[in-house]
Amino acid sequence: MINTKNTWLHGDARGFRSRNRDIRSSGDCKRRPPPEEYRKLREHFERVAGPEVHLEWNLRSIVGVAMLTYLRAMRFRVLAISITKVHAHVVAELPEPRAEVTYIVGEVKRKSSRAIKKWKPGSVWSAGGEFLIVSDARYLKSVTDYVLYDQGRGAWTWGYQDGNDEGMFARKRLSKK
Repeated sequence: MINTKNTWLHGDARGFRSRNRDIRSSGDCKRRPPPEEYRKLREHFERVAGPEVHLEWNLRSIVGVAMLTYLRAMRFRVLAISITKVHAHVVAELPEPRAEVTYIVGEVKRKSSRAIKKWKPGSVWSAGGEFLIVSDARYLKSVTDYVLYDQGRGAWTWGYQDGNDEGMFARKRLSKK
């Protein structure tokens, strides 16, 4: 998962942790920390960070296709992508060394930012991201379904079974009969 710039700052009321894990809130996005925890840090970053970068509806498919195109050009298997107003998820088979993943994700961010630079100049993505290793087939299905179906109606999504690179908005799970 990667976030757009300035949408999840240190001190965020939803919980946070610093990149080197020196500072970590007591909560997370599901169980929020107490409102006063790191309040001054949050206020500081809100003052200095600048406006949040949002991906408008018409740019989400361009960003997603740019990510897909780059990853395929580098011969990585891609299973699912979602792009929302403030973040992106990618499920792809990447090499295991963290340094390589960090480099590849940086290139994905760069390529997708350049694809929309005439509409959205400047930095689009925040530094870093959250990179998880999927350990088994059941977890892989769960993660892929989450990326494709649980990002909301405004998310552009693409899945390996789509048959084309167009992706779609408001993807729905097929009903089980």
